[in-house]
Amino acid sequence: MADTKRSKVTLGMLYEKMRKAEPITMITCYDFPMADLVEKAGVDMVLVGDSMGMTILGYDSTLPVTQDVMMPHVQAVRRGTPNSWLIGDMPYMTYQPSVETAIRCAGRFMAEGACDAVKLEGGAEMADRMAGIVRSGIPCMGHLGLTPQSVSALGGYKVQGKGALQAKKIVDDARALEDAGAYSILLEMVPDRVCELITKRAGIPIISLGSGLHAHGQLLIFHDMFNLYPKFKPKMAKVFGDAGKTIGDGLKQYVTEVTTKQFPQAENWFTIKDDEYAELLKLVGD
Repeated sequence: MADTKRSKVTLGMLYEKMRKAEPITMITCYDFPMADLVEKAGVDMVLVGDSMGMTILGYDSTLPVTQDVMMPHVQAVRRGTPNSWLIGDMPYMTYQPSVETAIRCAGRFMAEGACDAVKLEGGAEMADRMAGIVRSGIPCMGHLGLTPQSVSALGGYKVQGKGALQAKKIVDDARALEDAGAYSILLEMVPDRVCELITKRAGIPIISLGSGLHAHGQLLIFHDMFNLYPKFKPKMAKVFGDAGKTIGDGLKQYVTEVTTKQFPQAENWFTIKDDEYAELLKLVGD
């Protein structure tokens, strides 16, 4: 179970780490067993991402994920990691239509999911949504670079900001989100020097996902870290343990042992006392 000795991560603690140049750790995960491990490892921030549409549900994008689908996962992760700073990822079309829609979605994550913050994608065009959420008393994280909900408009899953004009747009968007009240910004698949430039200018924590070493912190997706997503391995992911191979090998061994009657053995089943079984036979007339 979770380590009860660990202090609850607060926004002040995250800013203190940024001030002291102590890297912030962040992981995306989706269920109680994962969250329990994350808690014991002492991860600072945990994102329950709409990436579950791909890693958990097998869709080709994040777009089919709804807030109703996400909420049980958010609640499970909160139970597993009571002390991490928990972020609910606002799904597609839960904030784009209007500021009011955005505030209602963010409020559900806080009230029903016991989140500490929410995250939305988009730059200056979403600054009013960001500002509305923050005015409502809800910490909100921005997300720039490769924003999966806009992958069709971005031309696919590829690095954003390789050209000077596009990079300038990301720099400007980061400033717009910070001005709107974002407490932090995630930069996904942005060139390292662009990330470094934004980080140097920012007064809030900048988190990198495939955007280099110079951010205030790093994010990885649990399934990428442990080789649990079969469709592809992102370049920015490092496999810290090949759980996918371990589980796969175990499943193959299980099939072999069942089909050859090596499993189960006596230690794997339950018995009934001889006298009780004899009485049972009398009762059933056998």
